[in-house]
Amino acid sequence: MTKRIMVVEDNDLNRKLFCDVLKAQGYEVDPIADGNDVLATARQTCPDLIIMDIQLPGISGVDLIAAAKDETALKEIPVLAVTAFAAKGDEERIREAGASGYLSKPVSIIPFMNAVKALLPG
Repeated sequence: MTKRIMVVEDNDLNRKLFCDVLKAQGYEVDPIADGNDVLATARQTCPDLIIMDIQLPGISGVDLIAAAKDETALKEIPVLAVTAFAAKGDEERIREAGASGYLSKPVSIIPFMNAVKALLPG
């Protein structure tokens, strides 16, 4: 069965790049530009993985990860956090919110795909 991945990224170029790479690898992709749509879309589509930008306009990716982990229907979905905001302590804070993986931008394709494959069940 094809794995479904939700890509949450407000930057159009990054979102398109992530989606194109994932589609080329055979994944179904749900691109999300607005952080306010994340939880409702995740409830609706039940993705196998969420790739979450941390710096989103008006809402924190860390808060979205924590909110997803508080919901019974979403808490088992692994989250790969991707952020340009890589200061000391950030990875720890993001993982404490519930992220299963962490990559700092700029992201290279091979480490990105390795992180995706490592987090996908089965």
